[in-house]
Amino acid sequence: MTIQYQINTPISADQFIDLLRRSTLGERRPIDDRECMEGMVNNSNLLVTAWDGDQLVGVARSMTDFHYACYLSDLAVDQNYQRQGIGKQLQILTQQQLGRHCKLILIAAPAANAYYGRIGYTHHPRCWILDREQTL
Repeated sequence: MTIQYQINTPISADQFIDLLRRSTLGERRPIDDRECMEGMVNNSNLLVTAWDGDQLVGVARSMTDFHYACYLSDLAVDQNYQRQGIGKQLQILTQQQLGRHCKLILIAAPAANAYYGRIGYTHHPRCWILDREQTL
C-alpha cells in the first residue's frame, strides 16, 4: 500500500461524508445535512488529502490566512488506515503550506485528546464556542 498525498485537490461532499463515516469523526459532524457538508468542503481554503489509489482515506480540512492562524477543522482517517502515520503526515503537509509564524489550532475530539499532546501540540484551556442557536 502506497499512500499518495495531495494539496487542494477538490473532493466531493459524497467523498467527504463517506470518509467521515469510515472514521470516528462522522459521529460529530452533520453528515445528514447535505447543504452543510457541501459548504464545509467548498469553503475550505486548505485541503490536504490522503489516497489509496482512488479511495480517499484521510483528510485535513482547514481555514487559514496562511500567515498567523490556521484552524484545522477536520482531521479524519479511515479506521482501517489509522495508526500508520497518515494523520500525522496530513498535519505535517498542512503545516508546510503555512507561513513561519502560522499556528495550527484545533478542537480535539475527546478520544483524540491525548494524541495531540504526544505529537507536539500544546494544550490551551481557553476556547469559547457560540452556537448559532445562542443570541448575543
